[in-house]
Amino acid sequence: MLKHHPHAPILLAYLRVFAISVAAFVVCTTEFIPIAMLTDIGKGFNMSAADTGIMITVYAWVVSLASLPLMLLVANAERRRLLLALFAVFVAGHGLSAVAWSFPVLLASRVLIAFTHALFWAITASLVMRLAPVGRRQQTLGWLSLGTSMATVLGLPLGRLVGQWLGWRFTFALIGMLALGVMVLLAKILPRLESKNAGSLKSLPLLAKRPHLLGMYAMAVLIVSAHFTAYSYIEPYVLEITHMPPDTATALLLVFGLSGMMASWLYSRFYPKHPNPTLLSSAALLLVSLLLLRPLGGSMAAMFALSLVWGTGIGVLGLSMVAHVIRYAPDATDVANAIYSGSYNIGIGGGALLGGIISRHWGLGTLGWVGTALAAAALAVFAWTQLGFKIKQT
Repeated sequence: MLKHHPHAPILLAYLRVFAISVAAFVVCTTEFIPIAMLTDIGKGFNMSAADTGIMITVYAWVVSLASLPLMLLVANAERRRLLLALFAVFVAGHGLSAVAWSFPVLLASRVLIAFTHALFWAITASLVMRLAPVGRRQQTLGWLSLGTSMATVLGLPLGRLVGQWLGWRFTFALIGMLALGVMVLLAKILPRLESKNAGSLKSLPLLAKRPHLLGMYAMAVLIVSAHFTAYSYIEPYVLEITHMPPDTATALLLVFGLSGMMASWLYSRFYPKHPNPTLLSSAALLLVSLLLLRPLGGSMAAMFALSLVWGTGIGVLGLSMVAHVIRYAPDATDVANAIYSGSYNIGIGGGALLGGIISRHWGLGTLGWVGTALAAAALAVFAWTQLGFKIKQT
């Protein structure tokens, strides 16, 4: 029994962090799974992949708009009960997705799920750091990233395979069943977790006076838009531009996801001692990947290599931006993370929408160029707000 083990408290702490990482895997899988099934979902409703891509935009923008208001509404709520409640809604939303009889109903189910997503990411980073063993906070944040990475390693490719074999509806049903299992696990092992340093409405004027924090929000919008302008349409891109067979396209998604494991290790290795260089380097990797997307798009081998670099860049970057936000707002972590989550999802929605417009009017081959321009703008914001000001806390 775990409770009789001499290192039981440490093992239990790791188990709790692991459980939340699994929860992150499920939440991230459902956020991005439409990317792997746009074509199949479109066929189910007699729509094009570009038109069904609105699912990604709507989901992301609901998260962006709901994150802060929902966080303020439940700022004082006990966290264990809150997690269980949001997962109950999450499961119900996937049941509706699985039986959706029209595209508007499918969109409505995604909106319901997006509300749970908004709250989950507003509170999760601070929770894993509270639950972490002493001296292991940055490491456990890396575990959380591993959960999100595994969503692309396993979630997207397996979701695509399940969708190909049994239909996209079964994929949504399967995610709902996994979420139910996670909810049971969290109910069994999480302690009571009172709200701590969550912040409140009164925190907003204080946070607004911190230029580094505001800069991270602006950078998140731009750099995530850059990424998702191209990544949202990576499936049709490699099918039409690279001329990959469908099974090879699935393998490419797997490679992209595997890079997230490398990203988690690189973050844990370099960020604690070199936060700004780590963030800057990962953003530069993303920019270079987008710049090379079209020149290398005709080669399958080059696209696999590029996916590895691209995935590593966005993986390290996402972790680094979260850590920067926590660093700049230790007194209001949940509110600050809610704003960050909103900013990130504005980027997802904006990128997906922009990518859809570009692919319809100028072709898939131009997505990388637009992403490169947005990434360059994000790096300019970083240079101005993170390196141009002397760090100070208000």
